[in-house]
Amino acid sequence: MSIAANISAIKEELGNSEVKLIAVSKTKPVESIIEAYGTGQRIFGENMVQELVDKYEKLPKNIEWHLIGHLQSNKVKYIAPFISMIHSVDSIKLLQEINKQAVKNNRVIDCLLQIYIADEDTKYGLDFSEAIELLRSEEFAALKNIRIRGVMGIATLTDNQRMIREEFYELKTFFSGLKETFFRRDSHFNEISMGMSGDYKIAIEQGSTMIRLGSTLFGTRSKK
Repeated sequence: MSIAANISAIKEELGNSEVKLIAVSKTKPVESIIEAYGTGQRIFGENMVQELVDKYEKLPKNIEWHLIGHLQSNKVKYIAPFISMIHSVDSIKLLQEINKQAVKNNRVIDCLLQIYIADEDTKYGLDFSEAIELLRSEEFAALKNIRIRGVMGIATLTDNQRMIREEFYELKTFFSGLKETFFRRDSHFNEISMGMSGDYKIAIEQGSTMIRLGSTLFGTRSKK
């Protein structure tokens, strides 16, 4: 199937739900993104800052770009002028740099806290206690040019659907707890980014508001 047909099939599957489709275009050529754009798709996700900047410069400016990969503090300045959302915030240091660059660009940047939910080794993501400590900190309270919109999580890469379901359930439950404790009056705290090509159906069932699909839309990943 073509990229356009794949996107149409997923949007039909989503129906009238509020779930947002993020087309993960990392490693994909500009031509593939233009094909997806031609179907009306406007939200695209990238992992690498340099690739994201290159594509931003070449593609229509009404695209909503999401950074979904690990972000180093020294790279924030390159995307701060245009990024719509950063999914992968995993430290107060990174938030402080995003805030600093947002101030320089006279904007407020939307962010998600990346929460570590997988049962496997990974370098990135806050555990539940670290996320709470961050939100309670004076350093966080001082940041006025970032807006925490919700949480992001990546489930264990496994065929065990019960495990995936439990991990997504934990993230949704944690989101609800953060909402009640820290963001009760903030209507903008409303996003749960979970679910990729292999597990998005379970993620939607467990309350995801954003699914990040790459191979389902674009086919198997290109190799650089």
